[in-house]
Amino acid sequence: METVPPAGYDQLADLLRTRWPKLAAGQRRIANLLLTDPEGTAFRSISETAKLAEVHESSLVRFAAALGLSGYPALAQLCRAQLAEQAQLVRRFEQAGEHSGPDTLLAAVAEHDGRNLARTFAMIDPARWQRAVEMLADAPAVSVIGLRKCFTVAYLLNYLLHVARPGVRQLATTPGLLVDDLRDLSEGDTLVAVSIHRYTADTVRALAYAKAHGLQTIALTDNAGSPLAEHADVTLYIETSGVTIMRSLTAFIAVVQALATDVAVRLGGNTRAELLADEKLLEDFDVYFDRG
Repeated sequence: METVPPAGYDQLADLLRTRWPKLAAGQRRIANLLLTDPEGTAFRSISETAKLAEVHESSLVRFAAALGLSGYPALAQLCRAQLAEQAQLVRRFEQAGEHSGPDTLLAAVAEHDGRNLARTFAMIDPARWQRAVEMLADAPAVSVIGLRKCFTVAYLLNYLLHVARPGVRQLATTPGLLVDDLRDLSEGDTLVAVSIHRYTADTVRALAYAKAHGLQTIALTDNAGSPLAEHADVTLYIETSGVTIMRSLTAFIAVVQALATDVAVRLGGNTRAELLADEKLLEDFDVYFDRG
């Protein structure tokens, strides 16, 4: 049976993730380049890509043929088409005037994070976004996991969703108790996993466990090569590049806030009832400082 070639980069990425478990070591290195660095692949020659993947040029030709493509140039063309589409979307989001060269680190960070936000929201597919919102709003219960640097993102998502609806909790907040948390997951619930390179093993394992046990799964991660993507029903990719060695979480925070807001809007009256109950508890327990 003849393989139907992918018509776009998204189809290519989905095909590579599906075939990943059966790929040989060299093929995985090729696939990883395509998934994690489509920008570079779009403009590299076959010899440059072969060198980076540590394979022969003939291996790249065979790899493309196995995907139903005519050769390496067809692979590069899919990556170039993806870049062109993203560039058009980013231009729609970037309405502000261009900045002159930044004179300080603060100005550089502000400008860079602005681009991260534009690229992130431009890459979000509306249908996938809507499905994620439905999964977060309508599931009997929602769990969130994010570790190390992504712990703060998971905490914020957990907190904001808990404002909008009941039955939300964050996993692995206590060292060594992840297995106990996983035992409480139920089929039909939703698990959100947050991780960026280098991906924490417990986060990947938790998402794989949830997928295998009938939960709906959402991944918030940095690129199509993320190991979270193969276990997620919906994956949202977040731009995390930083001005220096520090990765930026600014776009993550914006996406998390937008998700929680959309969930609250979808739930409507139920959210308002939750908020009224929360306000009563906050008042009864004197949670906030009052000058009076």
